[in-house]
Amino acid sequence: MDPQKMFSQERVVDLQGETKEEVLKELVEAVATSPDVTDGQDLFQKIMEREKTLSTGIGVGLALPHVKIPTVRDFVIGIGRKLNGVEFDAIDGGPVHIIVMIACNDSQSGDYMKVLSKLVRFLKERDFQDKVMNARRPQEIVDLFTCAAGPFPCQNG
Repeated sequence: MDPQKMFSQERVVDLQGETKEEVLKELVEAVATSPDVTDGQDLFQKIMEREKTLSTGIGVGLALPHVKIPTVRDFVIGIGRKLNGVEFDAIDGGPVHIIVMIACNDSQSGDYMKVLSKLVRFLKERDFQDKVMNARRPQEIVDLFTCAAGPFPCQNG
């Protein structure tokens, strides 16, 4: 589980859609650029099925759509941000500004829970959210995530 491999600036998106489905589609398209995703349509279908079961809008402006499916070979994470937010059926009823999509293989359950819990831990920090929203370039966002998800403290504050 190498954060350097999970995050990529190609999978950081300033979301344009106005609905939950539209922004999820944008983010799936970005995630599907990874060679570890073998079927983008399957990924989108499974993400939408997951959302129909229970929204992944966890509150405080965040959503963490996630799937474990055979058409993804290894962890791939996409990051989307929406300045004015999008209605996402979040637990707190508020709009979502940061969406972090996690896709992995269905055989990676143990690592999946570790990745998910680590992401939630730093994503819920307001300071971290502000840095993501104020970043000027996708690589800045990738650096924030890889640093926070890595095994050592961040050097770049």
